Amino acid sequence: MNGAGNDFIVVNNIKEQIPESRMPDLARKLCHRHLSIGGDGVMFVEQAADADISMRIFNADGSEAEMCGNGLRCIARYAWEEKLADNPINVQTKAGAAVAQRISKREYKTSLQGITLVKNLATVTVNGREYTYTYVEIGNPGLPHIVVPVNDLQKQDRQMLHLDGASLRHHSNFPKGTNVNFCEALDASSVDLLTYERGVENFTYACGTGSGAVAFVLRMQNAVNSDTIKLNVPGGLLRVELVKNSPGNNAEDFDIYLTGDTNIVCKGDITDEDLYFSCIKEKK
Repeated sequence: MNGAGNDFIVVNNIKEQIPESRMPDLARKLCHRHLSIGGDGVMFVEQAADADISMRIFNADGSEAEMCGNGLRCIARYAWEEKLADNPINVQTKAGAAVAQRISKREYKTSLQGITLVKNLATVTVNGREYTYTYVEIGNPGLPHIVVPVNDLQKQDRQMLHLDGASLRHHSNFPKGTNVNFCEALDASSVDLLTYERGVENFTYACGTGSGAVAFVLRMQNAVNSDTIKLNVPGGLLRVELVKNSPGNNAEDFDIYLTGDTNIVCKGDITDEDLYFSCIKEKK
């Protein structure tokens, strides 16, 4: 499946019972785009005590992500179509609970966990170039993002941004690493966004939590002045809504919602002969 090009292999682990110890290796192998299926990550659908389902997501490098906004939309559609949940769909993630809503066959809307940490406007230099950024964490434990405004984003050299994105992602300013969101406000309600994702170690076609972080930061900095913001990402269009839940103007006073398209590309059995399925099925 993919959400605006952010693509995942979805495994029903309620049925498959793949042990946690095998998940990182499985993700590394299956996400290799030349030697296996290919994807930004593998999502495992599991049972949850206090939700319809639980999601575990492992990035292409085998690391486990706290949460993924586009993954949430995809897994919500999976749960609906596999009759694991009604509408709305309650999903438990490592970063907390989320609620998704089926808008139409392909369009899904999900809540993102709240902004739990904001560090405003700092500068960092990588590869001889200086960037101003805002650091944000979403959920608990916090999923790290930096929001990096760039003038004329679409005209920037992509190889240079890739090099700088990798350097920023591993910079010592960010002890647990970070997702790097290069962005440009185009008008009062639309933004161009290009995200270098931690764990994928590359630009992705879309980043849901990155879209939420960018929308929140640019709104707070008055770079945009709408509470509904369109994010133009390489894989298409995402929409973020910022909804006040209390009178203040701090991070905790906003609920964040992400809406966008989903696409089921194929369904079937994994027959990759380089995988040792006897090991995958080992007892937990």
